[in-house]
Amino acid sequence: MIELYRGSINTWECDEMGHMNVRFYVSKMMEGLAELSHHIGLPGAFRPGAQQVLRPRDQHIRFMKEAHAGSPFTMRGCILDVTDTAILLYQQIDHYTGEPCAAFRTWVDLVDADTGKPEAWSTVSRNKLQSLLGEAPAGCAPRSVDLSVPPRATATMADADAVNAPVIGRGVVLPQHLDVTGHMQAEFFIGRVSDSVGHLLRPWRETLAEQARARGDTVRTGGAVLEYRLAYRRWPRAGDRFVIRSGRGFQKEKTHSFVHWLLDPDTGEAWCTSEAVAIALNLETRKIMPATPEMQAALASVAPAGLTI
Repeated sequence: MIELYRGSINTWECDEMGHMNVRFYVSKMMEGLAELSHHIGLPGAFRPGAQQVLRPRDQHIRFMKEAHAGSPFTMRGCILDVTDTAILLYQQIDHYTGEPCAAFRTWVDLVDADTGKPEAWSTVSRNKLQSLLGEAPAGCAPRSVDLSVPPRATATMADADAVNAPVIGRGVVLPQHLDVTGHMQAEFFIGRVSDSVGHLLRPWRETLAEQARARGDTVRTGGAVLEYRLAYRRWPRAGDRFVIRSGRGFQKEKTHSFVHWLLDPDTGEAWCTSEAVAIALNLETRKIMPATPEMQAALASVAPAGLTI
């Protein structure tokens, strides 16, 4: 693997949970992708006026050890697979101690900057990509997300309406959130969900915390994501609107999953569909707050089944 990034966690990249927010993991991933572009004969892919760009399509992230403000880290990466127009890119963020922090497996397309249509690698780029082929460490593999299942063909507002999926977020793409091609930066897909998930889970987490306090525990309510999968479908521009609709996945004693769709309310089409595997976290102890069978059932009532990535 080659080094793609070296830096530290900024305080403003951390959220109320006391660790780096998921948005900035994707921000770092994209910066690593920009560095990779120089190694594969595409140095202009992230510059203004680019004719070809590298765009993530299907991404899995596994979060393994929290990243806190001031902590130094590095990112390494390699290519796991190459097709005529895409690569399966592996990136791994490591703490300064050498412990893995997060791992990304991302299908990245080479596309025309204006049309978004896939384009073939040049002979030079293809040869460089072949030279970067490697293997991902087995210990950083996906755990609760099955990557052999492809994202659904379509996801629409009508599909969300059919299962009565609740709205947990709503907003408009801001000009300062755009990349050099005038499209929303990748980090804001996951970032907007992160900003909105409290509308879905905060009441349930508070009830879980109250039960723990009744047992004599000292609790400060929080949560953390263990794994994420995102299917990037369309790339909004400034002024485009979005709503976030959510559905439940699985509920277990220590982990649970939810599916989140970012939808265009004007066309009804999806910008992005995603699945998150998460925990309820006691911020005082930094430990998981397990859910009783009754609380698992209560979590199942938070959102309906029926949405998939």
